[in-house]
Amino acid sequence: MMTETPDEPLSPTGRLFMQPSSDEVINCVVAVENPMALDSLKSEIHSSLMLKHPRFCSLMLRDPRGREHWRRTAVDVDRHLIVLRDRLSGASDDDAINDYVAGLASSSPLASDKPLWEIHVLAAHNAAVFRVHHALGDGVSLMSLLLSHCRRADDPARLPTVSGAASATRRRWSFWEVVKVLWFTFAYVVEFVLRVAWLGDRRTAMSGGSGVELWPRRLATARFRLADMKIVKRAVADSTINDVLFGIISSGLSRYLDMRESKALRNGIQITGIAMVNLRPHTGLQELSQLMTGDPGSRWGNKFGVILLPVYYHGSESDPLEFVKRSKAMIDKKKLSLEAPFSYKLMDSIISLLGPKLASMLKYRLLCNTTFTVSNVMGPQEEITLAGNPVKYIRPTSSSLPHAITMHMMSYAGIADMQILVAKDVIPDPRVLANCFQDALLELKAAAEVALKS
Repeated sequence: MMTETPDEPLSPTGRLFMQPSSDEVINCVVAVENPMALDSLKSEIHSSLMLKHPRFCSLMLRDPRGREHWRRTAVDVDRHLIVLRDRLSGASDDDAINDYVAGLASSSPLASDKPLWEIHVLAAHNAAVFRVHHALGDGVSLMSLLLSHCRRADDPARLPTVSGAASATRRRWSFWEVVKVLWFTFAYVVEFVLRVAWLGDRRTAMSGGSGVELWPRRLATARFRLADMKIVKRAVADSTINDVLFGIISSGLSRYLDMRESKALRNGIQITGIAMVNLRPHTGLQELSQLMTGDPGSRWGNKFGVILLPVYYHGSESDPLEFVKRSKAMIDKKKLSLEAPFSYKLMDSIISLLGPKLASMLKYRLLCNTTFTVSNVMGPQEEITLAGNPVKYIRPTSSSLPHAITMHMMSYAGIADMQILVAKDVIPDPRVLANCFQDALLELKAAAEVALKS
């Protein structure tokens, strides 16, 4: 029997995500072209690799000492499949789906009497919301599992092309490179500790804070063409898509603050974000076999560090590409530091030695002292199908945080969708903010085209 399998303790990061102030659920919308056949979907779930994975077949239980464990159990798929047949209110399918996910983000935790995942089928909108507790794994693990059930639309026998670079090759570091690594690591670790302790961003029209995670949410989508982002990338020497993304965020937030702030802000004000960094040897999404049976550094679970990513308000900028250049300079320094591995090891050590409650309190303080969360996952390069149904888009987001803004971007078949989840009492219309980001990219593209011609 499955219950005879010995209980397995949660990882330190898994224990962190089970704390009340760190309880987090990943909500991922997958929209398809054709109506979903529920019988086919159930059959797909029953035969899926998901139900062979122990995390998706286990209850989370606490022993008398308060230690969390996974206990294997039989899975009743019908309890995990929530079907809504009627149309939801909303001007469009996208608006209706976003409003539904926003409601889940702030007021719908996962039940603890079954394994910590659900699939909500929005039948009238040809979409499903995959809900998975963060204790089961990070975004790379969960998206890799989801895509293992998809196939390429142009070749149904093949899995989607997994984006990501190979492991970095070993190279000799010069003396000055070592000095830079030590200096930037020291500087960023000190800032990280100060942020946890007391140092916070200046209050603006987009600031969150303690208790904001309980406020109602709204959700909007900003859409970017990867081809446009690549034009900007070519105009700024040695830049990356992430550099362009943070240039868009810096420009877009500046545009929004110009509209919302009653008093003019001083140029250069820091707006600090938190980003999760995948610490596996391979970047991007992973082959599921590597996650399940690869070396310990590539295994399934929560294998990410946290870094602080500051952007700066600039209300008037004669050259829009300066937003990308500043972002590139900041990210280049971050790449030379060990801030992400440090944050991972620090939290791991605190949880193991002092317990997850203290670690959760420190994480909460870090969120309260910063302004936004952002993540970026490179998805399939080509169009794909799920259970034979062509996929229109894949849009992940998370449950509410003390931040008033969280942004999760994922690319798919040449389009990058960024889900912008906001506290609606702070940012009443996230569609305006989404338009600020989209307009920022168009302005950057126009400036890049001029720069490339000159």
